[in-house]
Amino acid sequence: MLLSAVVAVCCAFLAMAGVAALGLHLLGADAYGSLGPMTAAVMVLAVGGSVTPRGAVPAFGESGVTAETAIDIVPLGVGLTGALVLGTVFLRSVRAVPGGVTPGGLAARAATVAALFTALVGGLTWAGHDSVTIPGRALVPGLDGEDGGLLDRLPDGLAELADARLRIDFEVVARPSLVAGAVWVLAVLLIALAASRRTPLPRALAGAGRAVRPAASALTQVLGFAVLLGLAAGVYGVTSGGQPRRALGAALLGAPNGVWLAMPLGLFVPWHGSASGALLPALPAPLRELLGGGGERPLTLQRLAEQSEWAWLAALVAAVLMLLAGILTAARTARGASDVLAYAGGCALRLGALTALAVPLLVWLTEVTADVRLAFLGIGVHGAGLDLRGSPGAGLLLGALWGAAAGLAGALLAVGTGLAGRSAAEPPVPVHGPATYRTGHGPGYEDPERPGPYRPSRPYRRPNPDTNPYMRTPPPHGSDTASAPTVSGTPLPRPARPRPHPRRDRDEPPPEQPPEPPPPGRPGAGR
Repeated sequence: MLLSAVVAVCCAFLAMAGVAALGLHLLGADAYGSLGPMTAAVMVLAVGGSVTPRGAVPAFGESGVTAETAIDIVPLGVGLTGALVLGTVFLRSVRAVPGGVTPGGLAARAATVAALFTALVGGLTWAGHDSVTIPGRALVPGLDGEDGGLLDRLPDGLAELADARLRIDFEVVARPSLVAGAVWVLAVLLIALAASRRTPLPRALAGAGRAVRPAASALTQVLGFAVLLGLAAGVYGVTSGGQPRRALGAALLGAPNGVWLAMPLGLFVPWHGSASGALLPALPAPLRELLGGGGERPLTLQRLAEQSEWAWLAALVAAVLMLLAGILTAARTARGASDVLAYAGGCALRLGALTALAVPLLVWLTEVTADVRLAFLGIGVHGAGLDLRGSPGAGLLLGALWGAAAGLAGALLAVGTGLAGRSAAEPPVPVHGPATYRTGHGPGYEDPERPGPYRPSRPYRRPNPDTNPYMRTPPPHGSDTASAPTVSGTPLPRPARPRPHPRRDRDEPPPEQPPEPPPPGRPGAGR
């Protein structure tokens, strides 16, 4: 158990570190600071941890220019990679348990993985502190313009800020990061167990698994497919944009952020936010028009469609993905003897309940807060920020409605096309004791397709008593079977009766045996 937990946690951390380091390198972040501490800080952010930056701008030989910074963003590309690797290795270790996993054993395995993962997050809190140095011109847009931009609007002497370099010291906050890491790993293991249809559960949880797993597996696969679409769009941006390295790095770190933000937005979940300063040109044109006017503004699909009609594509893609989730849920749910309406209602209830939980989670994960403010002697000089938040309450209500509608429509389509229950598989249920699992793979399982002593192989033809002697009725007791006809038609001869041995009295001595002849002499002895 300990070895499998170590393998799972180490594989997840290596995958997360690789994606984080590669993404930062492609974005060019290693030009401003050391890549190792930045990678550790990004990994902590990916599991919901907290990083505190503090900045200062030495100018005029003084340190009067300060920078107030705040960053609250989850790089879901790193977190999703770690979750996939961790969940896959953990589920394989659960399947390989001989004799089946008990509730206590499953809880012990999850607790061991969570403890090791939290310990490694503690190591990241120690390594994730350093400083980065950013040129002042990179923070203030328009400094290099023909009209002088901000330089013409600054008082005399403050223009030297353009040649200053902003130094940001960042460090990981230990306690909130440890708590967030423990919650993150437990949530990942719970989602992995709920979405895996072939991992055995203890008998006490088998009923809950049959009720939850079809919809959970369908919804997680649809969200994963949406991320693949986002990565494909990122690759297209690499080939068509002017900065392919930055586009690829942004796709590695933040493709799930953009996709999972567009998913609730396409389901008409309202958002609100604001953007200013150097972060405003980095946004797409519709968002730049809506959020760049100053102050907090509402962000809805209807307002986006006023800026670009392509915004309705998000609603279309979200509806198609939800319908696909409904069809997959119906295909993986056993129909049994229930009628069509009861079956469709059950699928709608399951998918609606899970979507009502998933949409607010996506809204919470994709919230963004980034703020950088420069001040000289306490006077604000420049600010750059981005704030984007959704409505979890509306996500809960709209997620339940969309999930129920998609589950109902998907079940009706599945029944009409014959897909209902086609992929439903009885999850392996452990029978603790001498018997092992009824179904499954690996050691400690019985393969339902392999013949055995209690599961004979399927015959190739119908049984025939004329050719199978084991199917013939045995003759009655005392019947004469010696005269039965043989294959050649000639009866066998009657066996001879055994000759009886003469009885002797118990006191009568045994008959004398003739003396044994002497052994022959050695050859050549009589010569």
